[in-house]
Amino acid sequence: MALPRSTEDVATLLRMCNDAGIPVVPQGGLTGLVGGAMPSADCVVINLSRLAPAPKINRDARIAEVGAGTVLETLQQAAADAGLVFPVEFGARGSCEIGGMIATNAGGVHVLRYGMMRDQVLGLEAVLADGTVVTSMNPLKKNNTGYDLRQIFIGSEGTLGIITRAHLRLVPIEPARAVALLRVPDTAAAHRLLDMLKTSVPVNAFEVMWPSYYAYACETTGTEPIAAGEGVLLLVEITGPDEAALQEALLTALVPWMENGVIEDAVLSQSEAQAQALWDIREANEALSTKYRNIIGFDVSLPRAQMQAFHDECIDALARLAPGSQMMCFGHLGDGNLHLAVILDGAPDADATTLKSRILTAAGARSGAISAEHGIGTDKLAWLHLSRSPEEIGMMRRIKTALDPKNILNPGKLLPPVSSAT
Repeated sequence: MALPRSTEDVATLLRMCNDAGIPVVPQGGLTGLVGGAMPSADCVVINLSRLAPAPKINRDARIAEVGAGTVLETLQQAAADAGLVFPVEFGARGSCEIGGMIATNAGGVHVLRYGMMRDQVLGLEAVLADGTVVTSMNPLKKNNTGYDLRQIFIGSEGTLGIITRAHLRLVPIEPARAVALLRVPDTAAAHRLLDMLKTSVPVNAFEVMWPSYYAYACETTGTEPIAAGEGVLLLVEITGPDEAALQEALLTALVPWMENGVIEDAVLSQSEAQAQALWDIREANEALSTKYRNIIGFDVSLPRAQMQAFHDECIDALARLAPGSQMMCFGHLGDGNLHLAVILDGAPDADATTLKSRILTAAGARSGAISAEHGIGTDKLAWLHLSRSPEEIGMMRRIKTALDPKNILNPGKLLPPVSSAT
């Protein structure tokens, strides 16, 4: 393992490895879920954790300059100290690193309002396989001077270059929030509610939990704000300058839907502590791996009209293929991203590959994406063709060959072998 302290160190390492034909696997905070940073026996691991100088915050321009090894929570605190916010947010904030977040185009709970990592990157610096340093750190919002080179590296999972620095967008801080937990009959009702809310209040997050996940989360957190019942549970967050005004605005927007019965039950936060307690329920997925031993996780994106049917199809498939299994479903309903946790503790003989293929095929057949925010890594290589055409995969290969002709950068990740899916 190499632990570079500078872009120049990374360039030297890559130049040496490229000359010798030695594979390289970049690593950040190791919070990925698809095997994208998994090393092989014959590789050099380049861990970027030491590329973490103190973030430079330009308050007037609302820009942060950070190293690839900067931990998300460190950036969030530096931005907050300047009265600003870095808007990407998820549970791994204390260990995930910016370089990995860019390389995987990370998402999180605020994509609905602010977009994914791709939308936050104003400029970046990366090192190519041969040690060439490509610096595209000009943070201008309007820069129409040829190819947008930063976009080549965002979401490339370390297969085209190693990201070392970035300029990131910051937004003004909104010190208060109001959170509501709601129960509605189905996802169709949830989307109608979301469409209404977006016209009246600043929606930061719009999360969904099916009853099985909600029951687990309530047990894990020791609280049950509302009864699960049928249908789906929604977590809605809005932010702004004044908590009382936000609570009133959210209640005003929701009351007609309560009166007409679309919202079957609801609880609204009356303090920041209550808001966080409601979020703790949604984020209880972080503890799934400590309660269950045999879990397959899925991260898919679907057209809104297909979400409930996809959920029901997966339940039926699991009942046939893995009797005794459980499925917990939750996710970011506002941007179409669902997470499934298939628990096989009660079905130890179930074939994981068969289950994975069945569920990912169901997503692809409904015009969905087999990865919404986690990436491909090694975990989804065999199913990339469900979301990308042969022509698209062929173009990806040509880009890879042009930038990394010796195939030393994270080989075996993102792109399937030529002999399999094309």
